[in-house]
Amino acid sequence: MKDAFGTPQSLLVLGGTSEIGLATARRLVARRTRTVWLAGRPSADLEKAAAALRDMGADVRTVAFDALDPESHEESLGKIFTEGDIDMVLLAFGILGDQARDEDEPLSAVRVAQTNYTGAISAGLVCARALQSQGHGSLVVLSSVAGERARRSNFIYGSSKAGLDAFAQGLGDALHGTGVHVMVVRPGFVRSKMTAGLEEAPMATTPDAVAEAIETGLRRRSETVWVPGALRVVMSALRHAPRPLFRRLPV
Repeated sequence: MKDAFGTPQSLLVLGGTSEIGLATARRLVARRTRTVWLAGRPSADLEKAAAALRDMGADVRTVAFDALDPESHEESLGKIFTEGDIDMVLLAFGILGDQARDEDEPLSAVRVAQTNYTGAISAGLVCARALQSQGHGSLVVLSSVAGERARRSNFIYGSSKAGLDAFAQGLGDALHGTGVHVMVVRPGFVRSKMTAGLEEAPMATTPDAVAEAIETGLRRRSETVWVPGALRVVMSALRHAPRPLFRRLPV
């Protein structure tokens, strides 16, 4: 259960090496989170992340999880919930892809969609059902401002995030009144390994800033969080811009 300050005592990060996921875990462990599950593909990086959180005093366990293998999700994620209640699930996995390559190689584009959308649907539904069965918990889904409107520069990634965002909103409506809280997080450009080498977009943010926004959103029981908050106004304007004008914008 969450403590009096709204901090989850137990956390499951789907995408256990995600920089945003780990920044959020560090922030919550520094408060009162005591148990952390890191779910991801087995690797030295996953074990290194777990060790760092253990050094902060958390009980950390790793579990093999592959977004591209939805048939395994029931078993791999379901067994986590048999170990005890999970107060918060952070769905933090995803890939950016390479727009130019993905346009030329459709199977690469499909991999982006399968990871960011269909993998997330599978994992999200498995965790949502488990949270509903225990009667409480938060499911935090990392979306993106890229899902607000398809842009020429990243419409494959953006379309996958648009689908994820719509799914998460609908899931939140479906779970309303069950004790399960769904929060959609829409960061802008995040300075991270995933975006290394890319031209930085205006109002760029960091994994730590996203983690802080997630913590604040949890405390407020927000349903949608923009990072930074000013992007909400910017993206609203872009979403409603006439298409001929939108095509001429440097986005």
